[in-house]
Amino acid sequence: METRSNYVMVGAVTLAMLAGLLLFTVWLAGLSGERRQCYDIYFAQGVSGLSRGSNVTFSGVPVGQVTEISLLPERPELVYVRIEVDEETPVRQGTTASVRAVSLTGANEVQLSGGARGTQQMTENGPRGCPVIPARTGGLGALLASAPELMERIQRLTERLTELVNDENQNAIADILDNVRATTEVLRQRAPELGDAIADTRIAVRQAGIAARQAGIAAERVGVLADTTTALVNEEGRPVAQDLRKAIASADRAAANLDAMVADARPGVQNFSKSTLPEANRLIRELRELSTSLRGVSERVEQGGIAGALGPEKLPDYNPRNRR
Repeated sequence: METRSNYVMVGAVTLAMLAGLLLFTVWLAGLSGERRQCYDIYFAQGVSGLSRGSNVTFSGVPVGQVTEISLLPERPELVYVRIEVDEETPVRQGTTASVRAVSLTGANEVQLSGGARGTQQMTENGPRGCPVIPARTGGLGALLASAPELMERIQRLTERLTELVNDENQNAIADILDNVRATTEVLRQRAPELGDAIADTRIAVRQAGIAARQAGIAAERVGVLADTTTALVNEEGRPVAQDLRKAIASADRAAANLDAMVADARPGVQNFSKSTLPEANRLIRELRELSTSLRGVSERVEQGGIAGALGPEKLPDYNPRNRR
């Protein structure tokens, strides 16, 4: 009887231990009533200091941990990180993830931030079965990622400065400084003259402003004159234009009448040129001959009187005594 009771005690203790182990296992597996949501992040920068079990925070509040971290064979420039956070974590549209250093020993964590109020919860699954949170380059990460390029630029800048500050350029810079000093001295000596020049410039600018205002007034008056001239032309020029049109119409009618008269006189002109004009030419020739004859008669009358005009000139009598 005593042996049987020992077996019962051992069995009860064993069952209690198995139940406790089962409960501990369930607690470790997160099945104690807490529900979690997985998210995938693809970082395009180094994630040194990040490993499985690293904390995940949302605006500084712990909400989960990193469950997987690996490289992508098809995209070697990216680092794949899967996280699990509390299901109630407000991972909404616009939420981003970054790697943040939490200590000087090199330990890092994933920090979630952003997500505007009123936006929907991020639920669309990515290629690996969980929603994808966009990665954002953190301040320190961006600085470390750009450090090699920054050092290279600093080195090139140092080399160029070394080439620039050689002996020849130093002498040139010294000469420039001397010239600047001399120029400054000249400016100091000519300061009163420069003051007078500036004052004259101000006066000239003021006078130019006055001239511009006067020009504006003159332009306004010219505009008024142009409007007045336009009105005068419209009022006074129209009657003149009408009279001119009437005169042109009268001239056209006179020209038409003249054409008609010329057409009516054309037969008489042709008859005159064919019959009357030759007779007039003969009459003119006869008149010219008569005039010539009358001129000869008048000359004979002047020289010999009426007798000379009636007959030829009488020859003198022959006298032998007159002969020598």
